[in-house]
Amino acid sequence: MAEEIIVALRPAAGDDGPFLTEMLFEVVNWHSERHLPLAGILADPELSHYVVGWPRPDDGGVVAFVAGQRVGAAWWRFFTEKDPGYGFVAADVPELSVAVVGAWRGRGVGRALVRTAQRAAAAHCRRMSLSVERANRAQALYVSEGFRVLSSGPDSDTMICDLAPFRNRASPRN
Repeated sequence: MAEEIIVALRPAAGDDGPFLTEMLFEVVNWHSERHLPLAGILADPELSHYVVGWPRPDDGGVVAFVAGQRVGAAWWRFFTEKDPGYGFVAADVPELSVAVVGAWRGRGVGRALVRTAQRAAAAHCRRMSLSVERANRAQALYVSEGFRVLSSGPDSDTMICDLAPFRNRASPRN
């Protein structure tokens, strides 16, 4: 019998910026053969803009806890055509980033984060996008949670999700 874990979720707050930076490190280095140092990530404007200045007025997110320890986060930001994210679709479509600490991957934390982020963002926007490398097994999670491929690059896909089905669903109180 699999061990049941209890994931507690709460909205991301202003003081979660350093943790989101740690989670950005996890996002970038999701593959065991990739080892980009945090300093390199933060020095790259195309990567650092996912967390720099957290939170901006339209930012949102969710942080996951297991046994009182932060184990993951899902957060979204709006980008512009002049400063797009990897999953940029339009200025009115926020881009979702999701990361789970390595030891907690594959245990339902990511799914809980995605579902809660969809419900929370649905109050503020109609759609949400993300970018995922096709070799990342998280792509199957995103498809199962309503994201579909909108466009593809050499190694990654930009995916989009209609948030209308999530508008009237209550967020879990954890």
